[in-house]
Amino acid sequence: MASVADTRGFEASLGCLTSSALDDLAAQLRSSPGLGEREAERVLEATGESLTTVVHAKVGRLLLLELNAARVTGRLGEDGSAQERWQRFIELASQREFWDGLHPHYPTLLPRVRRIVEHRCAASLSFARRWSEDRPRLAELCGGDPGELQSLRFGAGDSHCQGLTVAVVACEGGQVVYKPRSLAIDIALRGFLRTLEHAHGAALPIAVPRVVDRGGHGWSEFVAHRHAAGEDELRSFYLGIGHWLAVMRLLGGTDLHAENLIAHGGRPVVVDCETLFTPRLPTLASGLGDGHDRAVDLVSGTVLNIGLLPTRGAGLGWRGVDNSAAGMLPGQQPMMSLPGIVDAGSDRARLGQQLVAAPVAQNHPSAEPVLHRYWPQVLQGFDASTSTLQRMDADGTLRATLAAFADCQVRVVPRASEAYAEIGRMLWHPVSLHDEAKARRTAHELLAKMAANVSIAPDDPHVIDAEIDDLLDGDIPLFSTRVGEGRLHGPRGTRWLAPGDLAEQSWRRWKAADFEMERRFIGASLISAYANDGWMPDMPQLRVEPRVEDLDRRRREQAARIVGRMIDNAIFGDDGTVAWVAPGFTAAGWAVQPLGVDVYNGVSGMALLAGAYLREVAAGRADRLDGVEPLFAASVRTLAFAETRRAEQRRGRLKLRPRTPGAYVGLGSQIWTWLQLARWGLDDGDGLARARALAEELPESAAADEVNDVLMGTAGAIAPLLMLARASGDAGYADLASDLGRRLVERGRREDGRLFWTHERWPQGLGGFAHGASGMGWALTRLARETGRGEHHDAAQAAFAFEDALFDTQEGNWRDLRMLPGVTASTAWCHGATGIGLARADLDRRYLQPRTRETLRAAAAATWRAGLGWNHCACHGDAGNGELLAHAIDAGVGPEGVSKTDLLAALVTGLERHGAYSGGPREVFSPALLPGIGGIAYQLLRAHADSDLPTILVPAVD
Repeated sequence: MASVADTRGFEASLGCLTSSALDDLAAQLRSSPGLGEREAERVLEATGESLTTVVHAKVGRLLLLELNAARVTGRLGEDGSAQERWQRFIELASQREFWDGLHPHYPTLLPRVRRIVEHRCAASLSFARRWSEDRPRLAELCGGDPGELQSLRFGAGDSHCQGLTVAVVACEGGQVVYKPRSLAIDIALRGFLRTLEHAHGAALPIAVPRVVDRGGHGWSEFVAHRHAAGEDELRSFYLGIGHWLAVMRLLGGTDLHAENLIAHGGRPVVVDCETLFTPRLPTLASGLGDGHDRAVDLVSGTVLNIGLLPTRGAGLGWRGVDNSAAGMLPGQQPMMSLPGIVDAGSDRARLGQQLVAAPVAQNHPSAEPVLHRYWPQVLQGFDASTSTLQRMDADGTLRATLAAFADCQVRVVPRASEAYAEIGRMLWHPVSLHDEAKARRTAHELLAKMAANVSIAPDDPHVIDAEIDDLLDGDIPLFSTRVGEGRLHGPRGTRWLAPGDLAEQSWRRWKAADFEMERRFIGASLISAYANDGWMPDMPQLRVEPRVEDLDRRRREQAARIVGRMIDNAIFGDDGTVAWVAPGFTAAGWAVQPLGVDVYNGVSGMALLAGAYLREVAAGRADRLDGVEPLFAASVRTLAFAETRRAEQRRGRLKLRPRTPGAYVGLGSQIWTWLQLARWGLDDGDGLARARALAEELPESAAADEVNDVLMGTAGAIAPLLMLARASGDAGYADLASDLGRRLVERGRREDGRLFWTHERWPQGLGGFAHGASGMGWALTRLARETGRGEHHDAAQAAFAFEDALFDTQEGNWRDLRMLPGVTASTAWCHGATGIGLARADLDRRYLQPRTRETLRAAAAATWRAGLGWNHCACHGDAGNGELLAHAIDAGVGPEGVSKTDLLAALVTGLERHGAYSGGPREVFSPALLPGIGGIAYQLLRAHADSDLPTILVPAVD
């Protein structure tokens, strides 16, 4: 399958659209003073290649449509092979008459293509003349006389302002980079770094390329990617990442993604610094509550907004991709779904989707970066440069240094380039080419809706129209301003935002920063670089010698201490809502952001914990703690706000991405939450109605699901639906659960009597509870018991057979099919022995089946041997693993000489000695119920002998 964006396929047919303009360009190049004949040929060749790529991307879908029409109507003949008929179409489409014949149906096609071709040719001619004129000035960038231009590549980045793009130039003297913009900002940043180094008293391992600025354009030194030569350079590189964070935090840098930073040995070099001093506007009301909006506003003004720290994209096409300059780790990116040509080379060619690997950038100092090992250096560099900047500010030199940026031109990115690209593709769709006016209206509505949600995005109709004009011409709209001016110059002479001194604004925001919070965000962002929800850095175990004396008082103290931390870190809104900023796991992966509404690491989990704490206090089994009642009320109110907002959007017929259906991340988790609050009498009487409303979305959610698992997939929705059927007395929910079970079984893959589920990242399937076969088998067994349908029971047994086959007798554990480096087996709820054992124990709560006891014995042995002491969380730490061990002890197959009191004492003693460690980097705060400290408190509450709190590790159907 070939991507529509590449040049395989129809490129041979495009010459008739470009040849005339290229002939004119060739004549102009030949007459350009100072440009050699071979240089002119190379510029012409590079322009032709660029035009083929660009035009192919624009008209590829239309050509596929016309190919199909020609085949169906017999224009390609009936004889010969499909490949021969393809060639006939290429020959047909290579004639100008073919394109002229399209004009009645696509009246704007040829004028649009002509503008793209003319703009690109004019840009190439401008480059050639500038190369000839500026060549003598480029010796300092090449290390000597540049000599003759030998090769050229246009299109190193998006095109702006009538086809202008960055170009990489190879000449006799070396390589340089041509940029069709002022490079005064690069010069000012180099000067700022020199001043900072002087104040620091030592050289800093960060750099910006040398440049030659010519006003409206310039030339930059080419920085070659080079891996670090050894440990010292690796440490230096990551120190440099920290220094850059401190510098960019002051200078208001944004859009510092992986392609804008090059690893050059021990130095991270920022090769594109045009997005400094980005204006910051107040966050628009989201409808999700004032707490959420305050959290968003908080995040947008911190190091998290620079683009350098790991995070996961949520936008179409980039969902789950970490495109950050410090992240984008190889092997930790999802496959990207891109449009492509299926059966290219035959008359059956058609548009489809292809999964491709995320692009590989040059931002890492090693082939297999071990990012978590060097994260302390990142923090060290951030602290060091921040301290120096604060000293400069105290002695009055910092503000004066920023004045050097006043006349520099900077770029502002008010909308994501991916959003522009998606709307641009829509505008070049054959339907849009047929009716441009309608397509423009659609694009205008989309951009206006974006402005209603993104404060910096333009909402002025004239600006939006100009943006659309640029997209129709194949360009990405560009907004720029001088730092001292602040008012944005947009496409086609438009203006946006009020004037203001952007350097002064950035300095004032920096002065008001909470740098301890910024450090926490830097530390927390590390987890976003890793794709797995059970990821743990390599760190020593912290097993302790348990103390059992006065255990209940100590248990209460630790539970209160953890919940108190959650209250202290909460962001309360004036409207009674609440939010937290912390690492959160979503369908897109890990990211430090305002937490969502799920059970796993969102507000539903917080509501369950706060409600449980109130119940235990009322029963005399937990200590009273100020703030729990407001926390609970705010959590429930926040959930209600989120559901009201979603309902309003659905009523407004706004097309929304379906929510995941899972029991922990998704609709199932919220159904479970409301039903549990209703059981406790803490739902204000509307919990059942809210659960019913959420269930209405499940058919659409399950249809869109691609992961299938318990955590966030279709399997996870089955148990909450069965709970809802019992709570409501409506058998329709059991029928819906049965339908989801049917879907689940159909999506599975059978081999040798075993059933498993594949994923693009794990085509071999997975074991375990949260993501794998044990979870699916558990859900299908629960469904079979409710419905009595044999096919569900048989499928469950086949899923357990797959899990059983993963048991390695030598390892004494189940193989972990994720194939993580150095990991052959896991002992966690999400992946590994703990979740496998808990699934079997829940299905046989009296441990009557020999197979249950065998599984518990093996799971407990593996967990006791290798699963304790890493952290305290419920997902993959002591709080969750202890629950599995408690089941094994009850079944008489637990570790010899270990009691449940010993397990609780070990957990409490560990918390006292080390503090509560969540499931990522140990120093990172997360209130989350499963991967954070919230679940630790919940498990401490459940540990009282008289507590009737349900487990959070297996959704309780009965």
